[in-house]
Amino acid sequence: MPIRITGMNSGLDTESIITALTQNKQDKVDKFTGDQKKLTWKQDKWKELNKKVVSFYNGALSKMRFSDAYTKKTTTVSNPNAATVITGSSAMDTTQSLEIKSLSKSAYMTGQEVKVGDKKASKSTKVEDLGLSAGDKLKFSIGGDTSNVLEVSIKAGDTIDSVLSRLKSAKSTDGTKLDFNYDENNGRFYVSSKKTGEAASFDILLDDESTTAMTALGLTKKADGSNYIKGSSAEIVLNGETYTSDSNTFEINGLTITANQVASDITLTTKQDTSGIYDNIKNMLKEYNDLMKEFATLYNADKAKKYTMLTDDQKEQMSEKEVEEWENKIKDGLLSGDETIGNIRNGLRSIVNTGFDVTMKDGTSSKLYLSDFGIGTGDYFGTDENERDLLHIDGDADDSVTSSKTDKLASMISTDPDAVMNFFCDFSRSMYSKLSDLMRGTQYSSSFTIYEDKLMASQYSSYNTKISDAQKALEAMQDKLYKKFSLMETALAKTNSTSGSISSFFGGSSQ
Repeated sequence: MPIRITGMNSGLDTESIITALTQNKQDKVDKFTGDQKKLTWKQDKWKELNKKVVSFYNGALSKMRFSDAYTKKTTTVSNPNAATVITGSSAMDTTQSLEIKSLSKSAYMTGQEVKVGDKKASKSTKVEDLGLSAGDKLKFSIGGDTSNVLEVSIKAGDTIDSVLSRLKSAKSTDGTKLDFNYDENNGRFYVSSKKTGEAASFDILLDDESTTAMTALGLTKKADGSNYIKGSSAEIVLNGETYTSDSNTFEINGLTITANQVASDITLTTKQDTSGIYDNIKNMLKEYNDLMKEFATLYNADKAKKYTMLTDDQKEQMSEKEVEEWENKIKDGLLSGDETIGNIRNGLRSIVNTGFDVTMKDGTSSKLYLSDFGIGTGDYFGTDENERDLLHIDGDADDSVTSSKTDKLASMISTDPDAVMNFFCDFSRSMYSKLSDLMRGTQYSSSFTIYEDKLMASQYSSYNTKISDAQKALEAMQDKLYKKFSLMETALAKTNSTSGSISSFFGGSSQ
């Protein structure tokens, strides 16, 4: 922007005059800038809402389409300290007897003292001082298989520490590694399996290549074997049948049993988890309610038409709090009466009011509705406008609206769980399909998007052009006016100069 100096000769406030003359142009710039900002706020509102819809769609709603959500089972353990159980959907409703015979262990060996003369060897001790030479070997068999060997060769110049380093990184034939350490305070090697069970157990392997090195480094068993613990598997007896595991966990007929301590006379009781099914349905309805309340709040909001977008000049005359409150009024009403929100609400309501054919436990078929499970909306006139779409479960202790009523849903789950499963699977699939249709991609919107994000992005770019064109038009008019005033000032300057000369002439003649 060039520096403009005007009004020096005329005495006019040309800045104010030009500002007034170009106000219409400035108003256009302000309007387009404000409209673009408002569009940004609207995009943010939609993005936040869309995220919640997609979360419901991919989460609770998607899960409830499948029978696994309704076949929840639980197992109680008579001695919970001895065992814990995770119950799969394929587990049978039954009572079983369990005995834990043993727990799995990892193999462990405490090496015998390594000495140089009368002193304990340190990590810096050279292997030559222990009577070893290049080519000597250290060998460990894995899992009782002498063909599956972890092997390390002694090299010239080795120290205990360099041998230890290679032992730690060494792998057996099948890729098994062991844990090694050398404790200088006690002058001993320590070896353990990385996993429990017989398959991961190790043993020392003595032959012509390894005996010298294994003995020199204390990696041998005592005569009574007291410095070595062999890795062992866990063993349980379930209903008279014996099972073993290299870990303490057993997967048997839908149950994942973890043994914690040796014990007998344990009873496992597996049955339908009615509370789990109830909680899944309740959670899905809660997420549905959260969405519907937000839809209603946005749709029913005051349009706040009297709150126009503020210009920078207007903001300067207000406090930060006043600006924030003013802009929040605009933001709150951005989606008021929005057609897209109205379509989504109506689409989801249509599913809520739909009946589904269900086969009952007596073999008959009935068309059931949510109301048959004690689920429905509150009294229309007695409910807040933004909560009229919310679903309530009769007898739900957490719902003050219906907690005093008979809990039909819990009763149905207890007496005919298959009917409950079939109804809510169909209900969830229908609502899932409806949301899928509403989020289908078009030329104006991306997939999994409930609003026209592509169109709004295009509109945002269009505003950039409008703002740029309006700004250029403003500056062009300003330049034109400044030039005119500049010419006037120049003319006045010449007139003033001429008048000064004449005055000087007459003034000089009178003397």
